[in-house]
Amino acid sequence: MKVLVTIKRAIDYNVHIRIADDGSGVITDGVKHSVNPFDEIALEQAIRWKEAGTVDEVVAVSIGNAACAEQLRTALAFGCDRAIRVAHEEAVSPLTAARTFSALVESEAPDVILMGKQSIDDDNGQTGQMTAALLGWPQATYASTIEINETSARVTREVDDGLETLDIDLPAVITADLRLNEPRYLKLPNIMKAKKKPIEESSLEALGVEADTSLRVTHTAAPAPRKPGVMVDSPEALVSELKNKGLL
Repeated sequence: MKVLVTIKRAIDYNVHIRIADDGSGVITDGVKHSVNPFDEIALEQAIRWKEAGTVDEVVAVSIGNAACAEQLRTALAFGCDRAIRVAHEEAVSPLTAARTFSALVESEAPDVILMGKQSIDDDNGQTGQMTAALLGWPQATYASTIEINETSARVTREVDDGLETLDIDLPAVITADLRLNEPRYLKLPNIMKAKKKPIEESSLEALGVEADTSLRVTHTAAPAPRKPGVMVDSPEALVSELKNKGLL
């Protein structure tokens, strides 16, 4: 079996986000970037399948400029067999990403496309669903557990009413939720070996993909500061304050 894992270069979740003065977006220059955390969970799951002998090959793919090679090398350090960078200098919309991943299916022929349920920078959460739609494949999103064999997958996902279990045929698109696993800490020897491994290059043009131009960010603003809390000196005062706010 072959798994294609999609990863995105995103600002590290520990970094304090700063908005550009003109509201055009967030400041990225000189800011630490990492693999999107949900994509890292997908990576971990694919490597666990490989270590268990369920999967024969794991291929990591990312779309972006030369800087995203750093995150692809992280994927190689996890244990991916190959890494592909699809060159693109502009922001990548969900539809552009979906078109790219579906185009790669022709040459890579994966049994599973595994990705994080969303990226922490734009929080669209649409790429997996769009990819499955373009390919006409079954999809299972927000997976908290996954069991696969050569022909099918059983995916458990958390919903408002509890747990929902889906049985889907392969090939399929699956997106990973936070509870699927806890990614491993990378060992220094694996990181050093990954620096010497090649990264395959492609582009939207080579894949015959047209970038989506229908979505653009017009303005970015920081959330309004939270109002300070109110100190009360008795339970009665607390109840009165809650009633004044319409909460009781």
